[in-house]
Amino acid sequence: MHEVVWSDNETDRDLLNFQGVADTVAEFILQAHGTPISVGVSGAWGVGKSTMIQLTRAALNEKKRPTDEPTEFVFVEFNAWLYQGYDDARAALLDVIASKLEAAAEERKSGTDKVKEFMGRVRWLRLAKLVALPAASLALGIPPVGLSGDISKVFRDVRDGTADSEQIEDVGGALAAAGTGILKPALDTSPPKEIQALRDSFEEALGAIGVTLVVLIDDLDRCLPETAISTLEAIRLLLFLQNTAFVIAADDEMVKRAVKKHFSGLDDDELVTNYFDKLIQVPIKVPALGIQEVRAYMMMLFIDDSTELDPARKDTLRTAIASGLRESWKGVRVDCAFVTKVDDRLPTSLVSRLETAERLAPLMTGATHIVGNPRLIKRFLNALSIRMSIARAQGVDVDEAVLAKLLLFERVVDAPVFVELATKVNEDPDGRPKFLGPWEAAVAAGAEITLPQGWDNAFVRDWLGLEPELASTDLRGALYVGREQAPLVTGSDKLSAAAVELLTALTEHPQEAHRLKARLAALPSVEQGFILDRLLAIARPIQSWGSPPILDACLTVASIDPAWGQKLSRFLTERPHSQISASVVPKIAGHEWSSAVFDKWKKADDIKAPVKAAITERSGNGNLAK
Repeated sequence: MHEVVWSDNETDRDLLNFQGVADTVAEFILQAHGTPISVGVSGAWGVGKSTMIQLTRAALNEKKRPTDEPTEFVFVEFNAWLYQGYDDARAALLDVIASKLEAAAEERKSGTDKVKEFMGRVRWLRLAKLVALPAASLALGIPPVGLSGDISKVFRDVRDGTADSEQIEDVGGALAAAGTGILKPALDTSPPKEIQALRDSFEEALGAIGVTLVVLIDDLDRCLPETAISTLEAIRLLLFLQNTAFVIAADDEMVKRAVKKHFSGLDDDELVTNYFDKLIQVPIKVPALGIQEVRAYMMMLFIDDSTELDPARKDTLRTAIASGLRESWKGVRVDCAFVTKVDDRLPTSLVSRLETAERLAPLMTGATHIVGNPRLIKRFLNALSIRMSIARAQGVDVDEAVLAKLLLFERVVDAPVFVELATKVNEDPDGRPKFLGPWEAAVAAGAEITLPQGWDNAFVRDWLGLEPELASTDLRGALYVGREQAPLVTGSDKLSAAAVELLTALTEHPQEAHRLKARLAALPSVEQGFILDRLLAIARPIQSWGSPPILDACLTVASIDPAWGQKLSRFLTERPHSQISASVVPKIAGHEWSSAVFDKWKKADDIKAPVKAAITERSGNGNLAK
């Protein structure tokens, strides 16, 4: 059986029983008949807002238009997180919309002039931002002090779409050089007039093309407060205009925090709530997943992963599972038995994985660190898949159900509790956690049990009752392939109590690692290297290398000994170049080993331009280690 890493991207296939809600959102937009509408899709990080947006788009494409509704939908998908740190979110959104309208006008051969006018006004606003014109000058309609009078013409050319890049560069240089001087003739416009003209131009362009623009805003809850607010302000600029529909996916609690931070000192919760509420006409909450949905979601992921089923059989199973979920309120149970009735020739290996999903679903739904969150469930299954792959590659005999149960325990309990389990396993000659035996037997018999501190909670009690029982199982192989949190693997690997305490602190609070440097430096070299290896094992699955918290812990250990610095240097240069972000450059700059990392990144063709620019800038400022 092969192992897979499931993508964290959104999908337009309904694996979460969201189709009914997506159909409702699509119907709201359809029945608006071109009148403006804004829909807010709210929910916490990872609950499926992106998928809800994609399902809504698919539903709009599939639904039949009323005979009296000739307009077509043009979709704009905007992810503010992608522009964060590289572009102003407000200007970026306007650019994306303008480009989409330009393509739509060319395709339909209508409204081209109106779109060109709108694009010119967008360029005017972007130029105003680019050259940082003083707000007072704009408000008064006068150019900045010290510039020649022909600046007015350049601004008009940009607004009309006739200015070229050389003109814009000249303007930027003139502004940068301007110091003192006298006021020149006033511009024939002002921000309020330009904004209204932009709104009018936008509405006229949509009417001329004959389309309804559906703007899908996603990933606001990944953005910094400034980016989130900038995006919402851009949305507000174009809201409530004819032939527009906005679908905004955001964690409303995140938006409230962003508003509070942006408008510092604003403590009135009602005003904070009203900010977002005024943008949204139709609020939609992403449905919470119950045990049925979590079980079905995991089963469908395993079905998608199967190499023994052809696409037609997979589609049949997915359709049946989705139909069953929609009837779950009638008492239909979507479980392994349900799936095997749909297809009674499923491979034994797949049935085994479906049974694993069935056992895990109740805990994945109730565990406080997962609570049925689709993204966390997918990451859990990815970690399980990777560990099974490691086990096969290294010839370690590990049962997937055992590894899944152990991994779930690792993910949910406090680190010291997991270390205690690992310690007991390594102290036993056969690698068996025999101390779990009386507890597992009591839970199986429905008896009350008293658990020690750290173990005494509802999750552990439910976990003890989860098959398979572990007391008589050799867990050394499972611990070996999952060396992320357990610092104990074999007797020869045992750390001192001080080292275990430091490793636990570094994994739980990596941002505070600098406070532990003196204590880490006092450890024997072999234990320092062991700790760094464990930190790198935690860091390895990370997909985006900007400044993840675990990097702080790695940098602290690496600063103790040049050998550890070289190990971290090798680790970073081995990361896929698509994962490297510009924000990692200032994080590691100044360390002796960072020059080698930067040299390799600068020479790589597939390293992003902002990363290379950041390296060049640090070098120019003398901030790189020599």
